[in-house]
Amino acid sequence: MSSYTPRKTDYAGWRLKVSEDSHGQHKWVYLPEGEARDAWPQNKIDKYWLGLEVDAPKLKKAKTPLEAARNGAKFFKQLQSEDGHWAAEYGGPLFLTPGLVIAMHVTRQTFKQEERTEMIRYLLNRRKPDGGWGLHTAAPATAYGTVMNYVTLRLLGMGPDEGPMAEIRGLIHRMGGAVRVPSWAKLWLSVLGAYEWDGVGSVPPELWLLPDWVPFAPSRFWIHVRMTFTPMSYLCGSRYVGQLDPLVLALREELYITPYESIHWSRHRNDIHEADIYNPHSFILNTLHTFLGYYESALRLPGVSSILPIRQKALAAAYQQVVYEDENTTYQTLGPVSKSFNLVVRYTVDGPESEAFKMHLSRVRDFLWLSRDGMFMTGTNGSQLWDLAFFGQAMVETGLAEEEENKECVLGMLDWLDKAQIRDNPKWYKVAHRHRTKGAWAFSTPEQGYTVSDCVSEGLKAVMGIQNLDYAPKTVSLDRMRDAIDTILSMQNANGGYASYELKRGSDKMEYLNAAEVFGDIMVDYLYPECTTSALSALKYFSQLDPTYRTNDVARTIDKAIHWLHSVQRPDGSWYGSWGVCFTYATMFALESLGIAGETYENSTRVKKACEFLISKQKEDGGWGETYMSCVTLEYCQHEMSQVVMTSWAILALIYGKCPNKDVIKRGIRLLMERQKPDGRWEREDTEGIFNKNCAIDYTVFQFVFPIWALGRADKYLNE
Repeated sequence: MSSYTPRKTDYAGWRLKVSEDSHGQHKWVYLPEGEARDAWPQNKIDKYWLGLEVDAPKLKKAKTPLEAARNGAKFFKQLQSEDGHWAAEYGGPLFLTPGLVIAMHVTRQTFKQEERTEMIRYLLNRRKPDGGWGLHTAAPATAYGTVMNYVTLRLLGMGPDEGPMAEIRGLIHRMGGAVRVPSWAKLWLSVLGAYEWDGVGSVPPELWLLPDWVPFAPSRFWIHVRMTFTPMSYLCGSRYVGQLDPLVLALREELYITPYESIHWSRHRNDIHEADIYNPHSFILNTLHTFLGYYESALRLPGVSSILPIRQKALAAAYQQVVYEDENTTYQTLGPVSKSFNLVVRYTVDGPESEAFKMHLSRVRDFLWLSRDGMFMTGTNGSQLWDLAFFGQAMVETGLAEEEENKECVLGMLDWLDKAQIRDNPKWYKVAHRHRTKGAWAFSTPEQGYTVSDCVSEGLKAVMGIQNLDYAPKTVSLDRMRDAIDTILSMQNANGGYASYELKRGSDKMEYLNAAEVFGDIMVDYLYPECTTSALSALKYFSQLDPTYRTNDVARTIDKAIHWLHSVQRPDGSWYGSWGVCFTYATMFALESLGIAGETYENSTRVKKACEFLISKQKEDGGWGETYMSCVTLEYCQHEMSQVVMTSWAILALIYGKCPNKDVIKRGIRLLMERQKPDGRWEREDTEGIFNKNCAIDYTVFQFVFPIWALGRADKYLNE
């Protein structure tokens, strides 16, 4: 791979603005040299995330696990935002920024020069050794990642032969050209005008005309599929193409190995490069693509649309769902993919001067994060609640929350949680097919506004833990906690398990319609050990706080959750994790909730087997390390190095299970203490998160939260 040093902005000019327009919002702004920059000096939070020196004091070397936990908390507290939460990098996927850049281009919008410079730098810093990009930063190069990020660099201002561009283009050609990209890339390129709609498998908006009782109606899709399918179906159904400017016409020449005009597009609907295929098309889906291809052609025959106006009705229905989503989330939308697609739809229908389009633009920079490697689009508008809820519990369970020097930090967390609770159901509740949100906490911010079963559960656990402290006010009332309990109870499926955002609404057979070749198990909201155990532990704790509220419902829900959790334990004693890496992660959650329910190593063969599984995976240096490939292959994949986050998860799991082999825990603790830096921090290691089985995502504060938690809990456990 040729060497090329991309331009970089002056990092002394960047500032992170928090909660300017909404609670928990993040927005990076650039200040040129001058009075404005001088009047707003960088703080330690800015400097840390930019990779600059934070001038943290060197701490006394820890001699006990609790001292190490205290040192970690001393450093991490310095990164707490003024509103009480931790603003943090949340990246990894490499298909998000391309969608946003294309959306901005076709809507005739521009990024600031400093933003373009840092986006280019980030992408070039994330290239793989062969010169391309993968689905995410830890993955090998694919046609999807390489084509979409090449296009992104061109749209951001790089010339076709500038730096490594010719080399990247050569790799694209060796992969067969852009005709072989996956479906989502085909659709984005068609919107841009660098691919033809005839080569895209139909995404029919007519599905929105189906009644909800139809097994494959969109209201039954998993929410992330539903919220991307909807604007996709509008753009596909209207065959929208942005302005064919000289840059787009140039891309038509650069991305293909044969002349653009000579390509037989329909032959490439199901032509996907083998490096991109994690979930192959089913025979049913390919057959549907063929049939729908004829249907799309028929709709374009003269007079058909007026005689059979079904397409116009379908487009109107899809558009209305886009409007509901925008207004339910104050134009944040569920996540970054739907954000970019909805932006284009509102531009297309409402126009560039509309209030809706302007509102969408006002929320674009909520998704842009500046790291030491450059700027990128985040997965959702952050992970604010998720990170804070864990750290709040960690501080309480370790006893650090009771120390005088930490009280201000803890009260800041409670204040943030108080303001982050969602107080009512969405504006468009029933017609947008939403689950209830009253009393919930969302994954990121209340403005984003989506209930997630484990987020409401972990948020409630953090509130209960903090408000149990003598000095903490009871800002979240019992009635508001009961609202949260009502939501948690409403999300349990008949067999006892919990999905993510909603009840499971459809059959597993819907996967036959999965057209996203790069993801697995996405069509319906599946049941997850992590979500089930979070709900189980929250209900168990609440039943101790308020044993009079819906007593029978809570008890019955707990019993069913335990039964389901037992049923999905793997023969080796582990549980598969769908949101973190992987068996270590899910097994920690399982043993926490089972421990709260009274199951331990001594009285439960299930817990004993889970502990023995974790012990069998301990590495020679005393730590644990698992790669994201465990999630991909569904089998435990050892990392070449121990990881502080996985080590912390394993230690916590063994403590929750009351494993009698304390030497195993001591060895893990020793590794955590050895990896800790003199100022109390731990350095960033490998990725910790996952979604849809095949895409890794980074939780960058886990390197603080879980080591602090594990060290503090271990100090107590080892001294019992």
